[in-house]
Amino acid sequence: MSLSKAQAVANKKYHDKFDDIKVRVPKGERQVWQDHAAGQNESLNGFIMRAVSETMERDLEKQE
Repeated sequence: MSLSKAQAVANKKYHDKFDDIKVRVPKGERQVWQDHAAGQNESLNGFIMRAVSETMERDLEKQE
């Protein structure tokens, strides 16, 4: 089933709000991260964003 023109426009508008980042990890590491995230009731994306944010906060505290 293909998307309607309106749905395609809505999808593009939604995706235009974000930047994409591609991360390469060794084979099997993605699954380790996904399992950990699931154990925290998070998506993989949510887990990665939290990990980066918390690390940045700690780094800034060290600088002060």
